[in-house]
Amino acid sequence: MSSASLPSTSCEIEHATSRWRRAGRFLYLANVTIEPETKNWTWVLERQCQECGFDTRPFPVEAIARLARESARPWPALLAHPLVRVRPQEDCWSALEYGCHVRDVFRLGVHRVQRMLQEDDPKFENWDQDRTAVAEHYELQDPLVVGGEITAAGSALAELYDTVQTDQWQRPGLRSDGSAFTIDSFGRYFLHDPMHHIFDVQRGFERLTSSLDTD
Repeated sequence: MSSASLPSTSCEIEHATSRWRRAGRFLYLANVTIEPETKNWTWVLERQCQECGFDTRPFPVEAIARLARESARPWPALLAHPLVRVRPQEDCWSALEYGCHVRDVFRLGVHRVQRMLQEDDPKFENWDQDRTAVAEHYELQDPLVVGGEITAAGSALAELYDTVQTDQWQRPGLRSDGSAFTIDSFGRYFLHDPMHHIFDVQRGFERLTSSLDTD
């Protein structure tokens, strides 16, 4: 669907939202709790993700920094979308909520890579992404601010990876669930997250606009 078919003015957005509310389909605010994420996504280090298409394996380690920048680049535009606060279904994050998550994942990535560079075999504390989303009120944050924060956090991670020396790529770190990473494998594993959520957001917009067209 082209952007020309999307509601763009405040009146159009309010009209579309009223139609969605009458149909009982979409909500602006996160008043339904998302089912907690329990999957172990480390399998993306072994095979291509069939859902989003991203493959963590074929590129050299030197490309991780560039790909980190590229994975952050689409987010400001995605978060400027008129439907950014709308959930495609009640138990699925809106684009804004995904954006806040991606920003925090970039920030966490910086922290963990710094520890792997500076410490011997660090143990990472658990990070509960679902509790963070609720506690930080992702659904109420300013999408334009979040877009800028993603750019800044993505650049920080990329700049950190630019500093990694040849003999540092295999420095280890251990996640609280027992998953072992190196600076190399963590970068590959990490990149899948923002890439996959770009796919999630685009798919959500398609669902929203498709429903609008059929009303």
